[in-house]
Amino acid sequence: MAKYKVLLLENIHTIARELFVQRGFDVETAKSAMTADALRDKLRGVHVLGIRSKTLVTKDVIESAPSVFAIGCFCVGTANVQLEPAKDQGVVVFNAPFSNTRSVAEMMISHIVSLARQIGQRNIEMHQGIWNKKSDGCYEVRGKTLGIIGYGNIGTQVSGLAEAMGLRVIYYDVLSKLTLGNAKQYVELEELLKESDFVTLHVPATPLTGGMIGVDELKLMKKGAYLINASRGTVIDVPALAQALRDGHLGGAAIDVFPEEPEGNTDAFKSPLLDIPNVILTPHIGGATEEAQSSIGREVANTLIRHVIEGATEGAVNFPIVHTNPPTRGTHRLLNVHRNVPGVLKDINRIVSSSGANIQSQHLATDPQVGHLVMDFDRPLPVESVEEIETLAASIRTRMVG
Repeated sequence: MAKYKVLLLENIHTIARELFVQRGFDVETAKSAMTADALRDKLRGVHVLGIRSKTLVTKDVIESAPSVFAIGCFCVGTANVQLEPAKDQGVVVFNAPFSNTRSVAEMMISHIVSLARQIGQRNIEMHQGIWNKKSDGCYEVRGKTLGIIGYGNIGTQVSGLAEAMGLRVIYYDVLSKLTLGNAKQYVELEELLKESDFVTLHVPATPLTGGMIGVDELKLMKKGAYLINASRGTVIDVPALAQALRDGHLGGAAIDVFPEEPEGNTDAFKSPLLDIPNVILTPHIGGATEEAQSSIGREVANTLIRHVIEGATEGAVNFPIVHTNPPTRGTHRLLNVHRNVPGVLKDINRIVSSSGANIQSQHLATDPQVGHLVMDFDRPLPVESVEEIETLAASIRTRMVG
């Protein structure tokens, strides 16, 4: 197998490096994100890039790194990677949509209890030497209503845990979802906001979700209700939330994500929510557990390894999905990414047939822009045949494995 070079940034869990090394990859790691200029320099000769949420992979960065053919986002979101330009260059992007769901869901439940019992305020007071034993404004969560906005991987986990604690669960999602337990789907967001004692947000950052909780939505919430967000910082109008809390309309909030976040742990954090005592502020740690980071490291590394050595694109967020098995003994595999135009497969088959190689299997998946082809032969293709495929007008990227 060719020696592939991997660059892992942002202190990705060590299990990822171990898995790559076990398969013979050359791995370099760095603890922090990189600027675009630094990243362009560092990507020379790199085949696989691993990042978390702070590294921005723009169209310019992608086009300046022709050796890179796969990017692994060791997190849930992929908003920091320009997915379409990556696809245009034949670069497959993967993420970890499931691995931190339990960690985030457990933190949501802890925030629900902490807000209901005013744990944050009592903690601050105790550190100031103030003994303020009180029950006014403190509640059990049993029998209260939890409104979940976004009933996906995390929302459903929160739903199950909340019901186990005796909460009534209602949820809103733009899609019809299979309801778990006794939860009930609401068609209108406004109705959910009016009925909920607690509201948790579990939605991606999209044009539809940007600012979805603003002045009007906050006014609809019950007086004394609580708002919890560990999804994306852009979904809440933060100044409006701060005002609703200062006015006493909301009983409290717990916020883990923000529209603008510090680049690193040494940078200052600023927010309109500072100094509001009934707000729990955490530094984007919903998925920051040892278990979640290990699981993410393992999941994304294994997905990338399968793509490198097999051509599999299962789990890709920007590419046609091809399910593969490892090349069998004695076979040789061609991977080709091409623009989805008529006649490409005919041209490639012609070149392969002319070389004398026998095609043992082929798998093609397409979307409106590109096609991803995996072909197995009984012998290696001659270099000139591979080069001929590479130079086809529609070809974007071609390589041999096995």
